[in-house]
Amino acid sequence: SNAARVKVYVDDARSTPEGFLRAYWPFQTYDALIEGRVDTLSLDHDLGDDDHGTGYDCLLRVEALARKVRPPKEIIIHSANPGARKRMELAIESIRRIEQQTEYSS
Repeated sequence: SNAARVKVYVDDARSTPEGFLRAYWPFQTYDALIEGRVDTLSLDHDLGDDDHGTGYDCLLRVEALARKVRPPKEIIIHSANPGARKRMELAIESIRRIEQQTEYSS
């Protein structure tokens, strides 16, 4: 589509890198993910209130969409939580497997 491509940084505390849009909660990323506009997704895991979701929840949304919408080209985990990082890495591997098996319309 012609919609602007974006880089999204999901974090509650760190400063936003140059060129990234900031999201504090997973739901703030969903519209851009559904529209397939996210080129780079950089995720913290612990966002300060697990009831509002974690970086892992963003990956679950990407995974759920991955058979219809091409996932972000680059998914970065910048979390310092080692257990969460491992779970997030496994989710990314799953996303990439789905992507390899899927033919996208655009």
